[in-house]
Amino acid sequence: MSPGVAPGTRPVVVGVDGSRSALDAVRWAAVEAARRETELLVMTVVPTGDRLVARPVLGDRLRQELLARGRRALDEAATAAESAAPGLPVSADLLTGSPVGVLADQTHRAQLLVLGSRGLGGLAGLVVGSVSVALSARASCPVVVVRGADGAERATGPVVVGVDGTPNSEAAIAFGYAAAASRGVPLVALHTWTDVEYAPNLAPLLEWDAIAEEERVVLAERLAGWGEKYRDVPVRRVVGRDGAAAALVRLSADAQLVVVGSRGRGNLTGLVLGSVSHAVLHHSHCPVAVVRPDTAAQER
Repeated sequence: MSPGVAPGTRPVVVGVDGSRSALDAVRWAAVEAARRETELLVMTVVPTGDRLVARPVLGDRLRQELLARGRRALDEAATAAESAAPGLPVSADLLTGSPVGVLADQTHRAQLLVLGSRGLGGLAGLVVGSVSVALSARASCPVVVVRGADGAERATGPVVVGVDGTPNSEAAIAFGYAAAASRGVPLVALHTWTDVEYAPNLAPLLEWDAIAEEERVVLAERLAGWGEKYRDVPVRRVVGRDGAAAALVRLSADAQLVVVGSRGRGNLTGLVLGSVSHAVLHHSHCPVAVVRPDTAAQER
């Protein structure tokens, strides 16, 4: 049966640049769009403002070549989406400008933005460390970066969510529960604390078992309301000392999705992502969803 589209839903948007990583992102995004009963919008951005394009001798010829590459990338993406989710409604946009700025503007009408982790680089590369990281901090909706050799195809394993014990992680928890419920898999909720929260000279005097119990209570309190809403989602709580990023990366080896929060700001200069989110984006073995506190309402 062909995937349906629920009335009034925002599309899932995927950015492509003609790379193999982008096609992985398209396949992941197509399956996710079908799961959410919405359409897939494939976008590529041709940077016509690049200095090379602006040169009189090269400008027009190079611009036409970039536009032709963009159209080929969209055609390949549409084929990959149809293969991953037959019958899914797919539309395509070829846009011009700065990839970060253009895609960030487009996220106002999306419920999810999906990107590959290793783009072509250069003029149009959507690569972790530049476009993907910047958009994770600036997008108006949650961003998924498809990582891992089999990240676009993995259909087993739990959803993992990082919980920092503050209200900032509430949006990530909500996203994680919804993702686990829609996939019919367990949720692994990870919460860690670090010794730097305590004065070094007091460390020998502290009762670490008692602190660990307090942190388990913190995690339970953060999950309580969501557990009531998603009663059918089995939850495994993991509490540890130190190394949130390393723990999330370790758990990602057997997961199908890792969800992290972000302290990013959505304005033009706001590129604050957070050390944990940044590290997980670079080293996770599976796709990573970055959910900023102010993007939760944009998800559907």
